[in-house]
Amino acid sequence: MSHCCAKSTFTGLDPVYIRILWLIITINGLMFGVEMVAGIAAQSQALQADALDFLGDTLSYGISLWAIGKAVSFRTNAALFKGFSLLLMSCWVTGSTIYRIFVLNSPDAVTMGGVAIAAFIANMVSVLLLMRYKDGDANVRSVWLCSRNDAIGNLVVLIAASGVWYSDTPWPDLATALIMAGLFLSSAWQITRQAVLEKRASGGAAQGVDEPPSHPASGCASEPGLDNRHSAES
Repeated sequence: MSHCCAKSTFTGLDPVYIRILWLIITINGLMFGVEMVAGIAAQSQALQADALDFLGDTLSYGISLWAIGKAVSFRTNAALFKGFSLLLMSCWVTGSTIYRIFVLNSPDAVTMGGVAIAAFIANMVSVLLLMRYKDGDANVRSVWLCSRNDAIGNLVVLIAASGVWYSDTPWPDLATALIMAGLFLSSAWQITRQAVLEKRASGGAAQGVDEPPSHPASGCASEPGLDNRHSAES
């Protein structure tokens, strides 16, 4: 039986793609600093949560870059680390948001909106740079999907800023932060579960059992229907 991944001709081993990935890592790292400082200054939990998302993406893309061409054992251990990091992010965002519920200071909606627009532009630049590589293997495709989903997330923060401005209350900001904490927790579970399955599969392959095609874990969930499509093509 031929593996579905045999049809994925691009695996990331291209100097141009690697340079683009380095640029996107730099963009995400800079936006983490900008959003975290702005989030603290504006007292916005949503901005701080989105800043942590940029940090998570910076680490995730760096690990994806490092994992290109590596063995399954390296990728699974890296994925477990990413899953644990996302769990810590979820706990921090949830705890700090609950604290803010009892200290209801309304965030600065103008700062929230301005920074959310800047973050959206940064992620759209990443999406456009990765567009030609969106149909690569699972590791490569996941990077593009993360950037695309993050751009959507920035629009959610922008909507929250509009809600804060319209209602003159912090509730839209706090609700958005809790939603993002839930997404962090969901991603942590999916990454950890996939890493454990891949580790078991690699152990079976070492004992002479056919290893199923591996999909390197990333900081974002796989595109719905991707696994089903692979199964149908096998």
